[in-house]
Amino acid sequence: MDKLTIGNVQLESRLFVGTGKYGDDALIPKIIEKSGSQAITVALRRINFSNPNDNVLNHIPQGVQLLPNTSGARNAEEAVRIARLARAAGCGNWIKIEVISDNKYLLPDNFETIKATEILSEEGFVVLPYISPDLMVAKKLVEVGAAAVMPLGAPIGSNRGLKTKELIRILIEEIPLPVIVDAGIGKPSDACEAMEMGAAACLLNTAIATAGNPILMAEAFGQAVAAGRKAYLAGLGVSKIEAQASSPLTGFLYGEKE
Repeated sequence: MDKLTIGNVQLESRLFVGTGKYGDDALIPKIIEKSGSQAITVALRRINFSNPNDNVLNHIPQGVQLLPNTSGARNAEEAVRIARLARAAGCGNWIKIEVISDNKYLLPDNFETIKATEILSEEGFVVLPYISPDLMVAKKLVEVGAAAVMPLGAPIGSNRGLKTKELIRILIEEIPLPVIVDAGIGKPSDACEAMEMGAAACLLNTAIATAGNPILMAEAFGQAVAAGRKAYLAGLGVSKIEAQASSPLTGFLYGEKE
């Protein structure tokens, strides 16, 4: 399958996974293996630098692209500080910007996200901002140097699917950057649908971590994302209101009379 390029990194898998909500972080290597994911996000506040034996990074295999996120940031200033700490701690220069001050729905603050993205992109970060899908916001993020845009499909952790589908479709059509659907995806079919629309990738955590069998669900999501991408590249058939037979309805059972 065609590769996804972000910054100077090429990824064969278009599924990004998270590290939260697992009962045991020891599951993470198996989740990565079965899903085929090559990129994983982790909140800096989950990294225990004082106790190397209790560090989520110990469970992330070598060669997987690390995507630290600024979870917990309430404004641009806090997000920038977290990003700088992540890079100084050896987590690389990729950063997912999350700026959330809404405690009920956990919706991102698009304005503060733009500010943080501009500052960090100028400092050489590969910035992937998490946003509520809005075309004007996405265009501004392109201007200030984002490497991709990550619109939510539904509120974080809700597993409700693509509730913002039409808004995401607009971003895919209008933005010259990878559009990575992030948050709210609950089923493999949701991820497949996002990829069929032309999304560059999907990022999810809760749908795998809270499944009855997380490892099997990770495999299902990996297959769904790959299938959706193949369908998009193949070109979906035209949707019609009226029926249209696949084969002629005349000239077989009812031939012309002699």
